[in-house]
Amino acid sequence: MCKIANVSRAGYYKWLKNEDKKPKDYDDYILIKNIFVEGKKKLGWRSIRMKLEREEKVIINHKKIIRIKNSYGLITKIRRKNPYRDMIKKTKEHRVFKNIVNREFKNKKPREVLCTDISYLPFSNKIAYLSVVKDISTKEIVAWKISNNLKMNLVLDTVKNIEKNDTNFKNIIIHSDQGAHYTSPVFISEIKKLKMVQSMSRKGNCLDNSPVESFFGHLKDEMDYKKCKSFEEIKVLTEEYIKYYNNERYQWNLNKMTPTEYRKFLLNKDN
Repeated sequence: MCKIANVSRAGYYKWLKNEDKKPKDYDDYILIKNIFVEGKKKLGWRSIRMKLEREEKVIINHKKIIRIKNSYGLITKIRRKNPYRDMIKKTKEHRVFKNIVNREFKNKKPREVLCTDISYLPFSNKIAYLSVVKDISTKEIVAWKISNNLKMNLVLDTVKNIEKNDTNFKNIIIHSDQGAHYTSPVFISEIKKLKMVQSMSRKGNCLDNSPVESFFGHLKDEMDYKKCKSFEEIKVLTEEYIKYYNNERYQWNLNKMTPTEYRKFLLNKDN
């Protein structure tokens, strides 16, 4: 058989002796692979390390995670840029506000600065429009609304959904881009009623509103919205993802906590 396979007898017996031995770091590979597959092949080393630590009670160095991912071909899917643009035009009545936040996204208290935006979710030759409000401090999604159109009710209902979680809005900053929804007199009037303070990104500068852009990026990476067949299906999927994002998705920059955990941590810390 060795002659037929064109291998040496010594080589065959060496292979036979080591056949049952596991490759180096095999057990760690299985742990990492299971988390990677469960995360739909969209998790980077930070997310994998946090899940290992929090859920498996295992600590693995980030260099080892990267090496194992590369060795076994666990390639993370890369986020794509949003190809859609704002589809509503402004009028002369629309008003722009000063950029109060000015990219100062750190060291804020919970519910001190909120950011908001709209994103497009194409599915089954249709488009769903998702409006969210995110707490800059805790990275928690405090309100959201999904619609099959871009009418003003999309952002107005989103603001109303904040009211379900908070009662005192006085002096809370709400930051957005200069889109037609947020510069609209109707939206401005609603924000004034709540005694909130409006802040806006500079024109054409998405980095000024990067916290909410980051959320949309993660959602599009991790949620299989393109497979949805109906609006109701994508609505349910979005609700499930936001619950997961707030309560189960650990974040490296939140002391490896979820947004909900981090909010409670900050509030207890202040008290």
